[in-house]
Amino acid sequence: MFLHRMATGLLLLSLLEPTGAAAQATPGTDIWAFKVSGNAVSVVPESLVRVTMRAGYDNQPHFPPGERMVLYTQIDSVGQADIWRFDLRTGSHSNVTRSAPESEYSATVMPSLARFSAIRVEADSTQRLWSFESGGTNPEVILEKVQPVGYHAWLNDDTLALFVLGNPATLQIASRAEGTSRVVAENIGRSLHKIPGKDAFSFVRLDRTGAGTITEYDPTSGESSPIAPLLAENEFFAWTPGGTLVMGQGPKLFRWTPGESQEWIEVVDLESAGIMGISRIAFSPEGGWIAVVGEDAGDEGGN
Repeated sequence: MFLHRMATGLLLLSLLEPTGAAAQATPGTDIWAFKVSGNAVSVVPESLVRVTMRAGYDNQPHFPPGERMVLYTQIDSVGQADIWRFDLRTGSHSNVTRSAPESEYSATVMPSLARFSAIRVEADSTQRLWSFESGGTNPEVILEKVQPVGYHAWLNDDTLALFVLGNPATLQIASRAEGTSRVVAENIGRSLHKIPGKDAFSFVRLDRTGAGTITEYDPTSGESSPIAPLLAENEFFAWTPGGTLVMGQGPKLFRWTPGESQEWIEVVDLESAGIMGISRIAFSPEGGWIAVVGEDAGDEGGN
């Protein structure tokens, strides 16, 4: 258990993440991790851990419970995407899924903690949500008829939110038990999260100009309400376990406290650590670690 430790084709897939030749041409990304303290997100700079140090795509970090490892997506030089694991204690990396010709993205520990879910691009380019044991074995399709799924977030063992590719992309709420989903919003961004302390999801609602608003959706009432505007040039955000929003812009992290903030407040500038162009962010469930994705630092090496 984790207690210890995308009919689709290449055109649709390219809206999710780079693949094949596109993966080789797309600017690379790397992952860093820091310890943090307090709901105000005070970063402990001396705790910096370089999770990846490789030319190419390393992205989509996720912390299983325990603050001992990071799951992430790595795309190799031929476009194969697998879920990898980084051990924060030893600095070691391991390929979890090893699934060629299938590829996996967006690993997320499921509410039961016994398995993790991921978007699998199957050999025929079908793009669905699957689950795996912690070691990457015994894959099972979760929602057989729902596709092409790009991103997902769990509310509980049965209910989850999906970013489903299309023109426009849609937010769909799915029932694992029923194997069905329903569209609740259109023209959304790629960041989906359960809101801490609520039976609700957060997503990005995009307007005609491309500007976005982080929005709450309650699957019980069907109501949605705005939370905060996006920072410019980014659509990715994360929640601290205590309910504070965090986003990146350039080398900086910013926070927003729902119900209190009127603007994004700068938390830390990470340029001195070599981190630029912050996109995705992830917090450990316990709140003691943060992982950030930035532009490829330009140094090559192996994981």
